Amino acid sequence: MTDSTHTLSARIKDLEERLAKIRKMGGEEAVARQHAAGKLTARERVALLFDKRADGSLAFDELMVHAHHTSESPMMQGRDTPADGVVGGTGLVDGRPVACIAYDFTVMAGTIGHNTEMKCHRIRELALERRMPMIWLLDSAGARVQEATTAMFAGSGQMFYDQVMMSGVIPQVAAMMGPCFAGTAYVPGLADFVPMVKKTSAMALAGPPLVKAATGADVTPDELGGPKLHCRESGVGDLEVDDDQDMIAQVKTWLSFFPSSFDDELPCYSTTDTDQRRIEDATSLVPENTRAPMDMHGLIDRLRDQDGPLFELKPKFGQAIITTLIRMGGRPIGVIASNSKHLGGVLTNDPADKAAKFIETCDAFGIPLLFLQDVPGFMVGVKTEKEGIIRHGSKMLFAVSRATVPKITVVVRKGYGAGYYVMCGKGYQPDLIVAWPNAEISVMGPEGAVNIAFRKQIEGSSNPDETRAQLVESFRDLITPYVPAARTYIDDVIDPRDTRKVILAALSTARRRKKQLPPRRHAIMPV
Repeated sequence: MTDSTHTLSARIKDLEERLAKIRKMGGEEAVARQHAAGKLTARERVALLFDKRADGSLAFDELMVHAHHTSESPMMQGRDTPADGVVGGTGLVDGRPVACIAYDFTVMAGTIGHNTEMKCHRIRELALERRMPMIWLLDSAGARVQEATTAMFAGSGQMFYDQVMMSGVIPQVAAMMGPCFAGTAYVPGLADFVPMVKKTSAMALAGPPLVKAATGADVTPDELGGPKLHCRESGVGDLEVDDDQDMIAQVKTWLSFFPSSFDDELPCYSTTDTDQRRIEDATSLVPENTRAPMDMHGLIDRLRDQDGPLFELKPKFGQAIITTLIRMGGRPIGVIASNSKHLGGVLTNDPADKAAKFIETCDAFGIPLLFLQDVPGFMVGVKTEKEGIIRHGSKMLFAVSRATVPKITVVVRKGYGAGYYVMCGKGYQPDLIVAWPNAEISVMGPEGAVNIAFRKQIEGSSNPDETRAQLVESFRDLITPYVPAARTYIDDVIDPRDTRKVILAALSTARRRKKQLPPRRHAIMPV
């Protein structure tokens, strides 16, 4: 054996020992604490996310595994930071290339140092260059203050610049699996899909210690920014999930609806469902009483491919609007539907914001949109105006107007006022707009219109209630779908049982058309 061979063998052994040490992450005690908190480690999460190769190995190529802090700060002397606290690389998820950054909480609480961020920037760079989805598995306390890098943290903010450059080019997932505090919280703020583990995740611009120092308030991470707050009140979160395993499953399902990049074809799946299937019980979903809520979730469930998933986003936020991903004919479609079970379906700020984000996301990646209308309009009043209803409603108008994907509108029941507009009424160039025979399309509902237009007549009547009822019925005859159909404001009045096949027929032809927006630098979102 030559000296050079002996030297190489020794160096290979040294490499193997280094890798074995790195793969132990923060050590046995740190891993045990992670498991005791109900969380998997970063490497366990990556192993769940990525495919297995034929030989049983993980279809994931970890990059910059030897990264380590190089800080000269006294607080970092003697500290070991395997992989510098982040597992990152590229691999295959359900057969498709994907980039992943998984912060390792067992190494200094997943904090982000200078080299951590340099490593993450390289992975984001590869994701954008190679046009593959970017997935963050977030479990980080934020900036690593021990390095005292001040403005050097996150490349002076380049991590967020990178996200904006990726926006609309590749899908971005911020999977909230643990804490995500300080500037890191902007990662989910800029992502396309933000699921949160119920008992372990939280995000906020400052963690509890800083909040205590700044305000004197004692708050827990969950109180400050847990899943209930962000998935039900702020709207930053999209979905509450049970645990890490459920999180990975939900991320994979969401990805299955999206192409790898904006210029790829939509994923298409085989289905045993037929384009000609009728919804025989469609009429049972609409109550006889026009004031009673209808089962819109039930309609969506009947429209989708029966062997395909139904994936609702923000189900407990802005509940007057339902935003759901489904498949029809094996292809993804985004559904924006009125929900009269919540405040009669009246629109306020949160539903408008929710719908606008969903429409923008689907449009960016070429996913057709289906609007199911049962909308009485926007909430009115001093309180609502103070809260900025005009600005928030304008976001939805903006998103619907500039969406260039195929758009199908079905007026299932009510289509009143500006609610009819933002739910892709005739003026917003739907590829097809149809109505059920019970639909009502009007500036407002019969009751409101009669109370305004015939107030004096009703007040002067010997029997005001009877007069009002008669006028309401007369007005209702003027807003049937046959009036706009006669004036060519809608394309057809259809049998509710044929809704699925009418939608699929329209989508099959709409895919061929190309729509271009007027040349400009960019439109200005009414934020």
